[in-house]
Amino acid sequence: MADEKRDDLPLEGIQAEEAIEIIDEPRENPHVAGPTVEEIEMKWYKEVYQGDNMKQLTLRAVIMGSFLGGFMSLSNLYIGLKTGWGLGVAITSCILSFAIWKFLRLTMPFLFKEDMSILENNCMQSTASSAGYSTGGTMVSAISAYLIITGTHMSWQVLASWTVALAALGVFIAIPMKRQMINIEQLKFPSGMAAAETLKSLHAQGGDASDKARAMGIAGVFGALVAFFRDKGWNGVPLFPGSIPFPGALKGFPLGKMTISFDMSALMIAAGAIIGWKMAWSLMIGALVNYFIFVPWMAQIGAIDAANLGLSSILKWSVWGGASIMVTSSLVMFALQWKTVLRAFGGIANIFYKRENTAADPLAHIEVPNSWFVTGTALSGLACMLVLHYAFQTSWWMGLVAVVLTFFLALVAARATGEADITPIGAMGKITQLTFGVLAPANMTTNLMTASVTAGAAGATADLLTDLKSGYLLGANPRQQFLAQLFGIFAGTLVVVPAFYVLVPDASVLGTDQWPAPAAQVWAAVAKLLSNGIGSLHPMARLGMLVGGIIGIIIPLVELALPKHRKFIPSAMGLGLSMVIGFSYTLSMFIGALLALILERKSKAMAEKYIIPVSSGIIAGESLMGVGVALYDARAMFATILTPLRALLGK
Repeated sequence: MADEKRDDLPLEGIQAEEAIEIIDEPRENPHVAGPTVEEIEMKWYKEVYQGDNMKQLTLRAVIMGSFLGGFMSLSNLYIGLKTGWGLGVAITSCILSFAIWKFLRLTMPFLFKEDMSILENNCMQSTASSAGYSTGGTMVSAISAYLIITGTHMSWQVLASWTVALAALGVFIAIPMKRQMINIEQLKFPSGMAAAETLKSLHAQGGDASDKARAMGIAGVFGALVAFFRDKGWNGVPLFPGSIPFPGALKGFPLGKMTISFDMSALMIAAGAIIGWKMAWSLMIGALVNYFIFVPWMAQIGAIDAANLGLSSILKWSVWGGASIMVTSSLVMFALQWKTVLRAFGGIANIFYKRENTAADPLAHIEVPNSWFVTGTALSGLACMLVLHYAFQTSWWMGLVAVVLTFFLALVAARATGEADITPIGAMGKITQLTFGVLAPANMTTNLMTASVTAGAAGATADLLTDLKSGYLLGANPRQQFLAQLFGIFAGTLVVVPAFYVLVPDASVLGTDQWPAPAAQVWAAVAKLLSNGIGSLHPMARLGMLVGGIIGIIIPLVELALPKHRKFIPSAMGLGLSMVIGFSYTLSMFIGALLALILERKSKAMAEKYIIPVSSGIIAGESLMGVGVALYDARAMFATILTPLRALLGK
């Protein structure tokens, strides 16, 4: 549940592109052997990059991405108001675009004379992903929470400006993170890997490629059947439930109420196969400690609402400790990597004068320049501050604090996405809410809308980096892909803003069976809680924040001190994430990682050939069917939207 991104998810290893070797750490640390940063980037540029020789950012790619992303933003709005989750649309849009274009080529060959290239389709999915996910993320959380608290809608002009400004801020602040996280650290960004593998299979030729495509197709059918029989079933009756709770209880509390259940989703198991063994066992350790020890204890002493025990009530306590682990560990890692961080920002000093030696950076002509980061972040950040000040009466200095804080929390969210394919935008938003619970304790509107900056921008940052991972594996031009992502913001805003007003005409529909809006309920509850200052948090929540922050600092330092034993040290990000998602999701991902590990031990060649295609197929099949079922169930929503449009056109 919670307002996290449950993505098109994907699989283990960089074998998705054999030309790129897995590099655990570049030779920044003299005690760790490996290639230099320059060698890593040059290897990719010489052996993988093909963005100068193939069409990529074309009008038809942007139009197709805008159409698919705008359409799928409606399903994400529907799903988000129902469950609090947001579904990534990258893989779904890749498959739909390929199928639509093939159909147009067959039916109207005189108009559509050639297929889109693999890099055009990759650019298309950036536009679609931006339109379908990045623009509507805060609608189901902070914006709906604002409606719950104030009882009134903000004007459409304010909401549209706010949506564009947040998404643009997230896109621009991702610029310096890209080369560090994708080029150098080689973070997996599993959904990006799966999207790249999907595109490669769709465009594949040859024996080995055919085997992978066939395996992906069979896996896709399996994933689709799981989603169909679980969500729709036979004659409208599901054949099996969404989850099966474990029997028994702890301290008198049923295990099922504490999310200790088996999630009936093949998608999450496939995701586990991609995130890797270390992240999976770290998640499991954290989940076992949290849900089997802390949660029943906290419910017993009143830190968790035992009368309404469930994920929402659990998160109101556990999110503080989990978020603290993720934030402090990411900031410590950020500080420890100061050389590469300075390198990422190094171009900023050269913005105002021409570099004499352009050969010093062979990727300068294709990477997004740091001047775009400075200018774009300044303009979009200023736009956020303007809306905060004039629409929500937030002081200028508080708006500036929100924008600056957002950069660091987006860094955390992006790293979590790169390592585990879960974007903890809800947890990052709570950090901002906590900050302004201290700075402006009596102002719930400021509390919500400053946190909305963090949530909206962090989601867009992680989404862009996931798409850029696909492009990296396919050899795309990152600058052109960045522009495609930027274009998608406007397409998504054009669709999702009016749809929100139609679906949620007033505050009374939120919290009902029609629109439970669980993420919004949590955001509103936290804003109300912090309206009396940080002291209103339960003492155990404050203790959890302190302990979590210390753990987040210790783990990266231990890894630095014991580099040869890193594989035995749990991932701080995994431990933190385990406290902001349900136990059932962690269990499924652990099972997937374990199955992948067993296959790798038995047959490394088979694992390298089939793990990513099969996992990607399961993810694509279940995602496509899940969206299809959601759209079918939401047909009344489309009728509601179309009725006033027809009346308007009739006039």
